[in-house]
Amino acid sequence: MDAPVLAPVYVGGVQLGAYASRKLLDAPACQDLLRACSTNVDNLSAGRWPTLGLSALVVEEPMELPYALLLLAVLGYAEYARGAWWTAGVFLLGHIGATLLVYGGLVASRPSPTTRSALDVGTSYGFYGVAGALTGTLPRGPWRTGARLALLALSARPLLRRERTFTDAGHAVALCLGMAASWGGRR
Repeated sequence: MDAPVLAPVYVGGVQLGAYASRKLLDAPACQDLLRACSTNVDNLSAGRWPTLGLSALVVEEPMELPYALLLLAVLGYAEYARGAWWTAGVFLLGHIGATLLVYGGLVASRPSPTTRSALDVGTSYGFYGVAGALTGTLPRGPWRTGARLALLALSARPLLRRERTFTDAGHAVALCLGMAASWGGRR
């Protein structure tokens, strides 16, 4: 097995892009960039489908070091254990699949103008998808079941708060999509 290449390039690129946009663009231009890449209801309803990919390449703020390292570890391990194509495919399944399912739910619920235009960019849906799929690499039995239940509980906890957001739902959906991909990949 080869050392991960795509994971460090992706995480480093997103992080460098965040720092560069803060350094090179003024605040309004930075907001315009984020809005142009956002998979919010307004953009997707207007047919701006390229945002489905672009939104995974930008973050509102540079990632905090613990999250960036965790993202690198999860994506790097997935790339090492399963390969770059598998990791990229599961990442995109989590990111795009959760985005479209959340979008459908939001459209059906007739969201407020603030929710319709909310910024929706970042790496988290893909991260949750890959983390969910990696549970399939654990040995069958209590370890795999326990890991899946623990991740589901952690992703469900924010949904129980009064201040929950559609992004909280997206994390849970992406995790479930990743777990489903791990079940499907074994058959």
